[in-house]
Formats: sequence, C-alpha cells, structure tokens
Amino acid sequence: MSTDIRELRDSSGLLFKNDNKSNDQHPDYKGSIKVGGVEYWLSAWIKQGKNGKFMGLATTPKDAAYVPNKAAPSTSVADMDQDIPF
Repeated sequence: MSTDIRELRDSSGLLFKNDNKSNDQHPDYKGSIKVGGVEYWLSAWIKQGKNGKFMGLATTPKDAAYVPNKAAPSTSVADMDQDIPF
C-alpha cells in the first residue's frame, strides 16, 4: 500500500530530518500535521534534559490568511524546557 505524503489524515503528521539546518535555532526535523481538519507546519528540536534527550515541538498554521489570537500566550521552545517534568 503506498501513501501519498501530501494527504495527511486528521490527527496525524509527518516529520523529516532537516538536512538544511545551518544554525542551532533551525529545527532538527520539519514536516506537517493535521489537527481538527487544519494543517500546520511542524518543527522539532532535539533537546537534552536532565533525564535524557527529548523533542521540543512547534506548530505554525499553513493557512496564509491565519491571524494569531492576540490573547493567546506566546511559548518558545526554551520556555517549554522549563515545563517538562523530567
């Protein structure tokens, strides 16, 4: 069975190694995810925590007409490191 990677099923995504990474702020992996019928760009950074390696994730809407909710708090990958319980 072949899978067309351009058509994501809802609540699923794909990540690929970023071979074009030129600095530490660029994601280690890039891809797409579909949640609630909305497609997002998905980025992942391999991080080192006190209990080992983990991935920090970020999403960006693919829809060019998207206007972010100004009331929503902004969270960076560095902020997420502080919230991880391990």
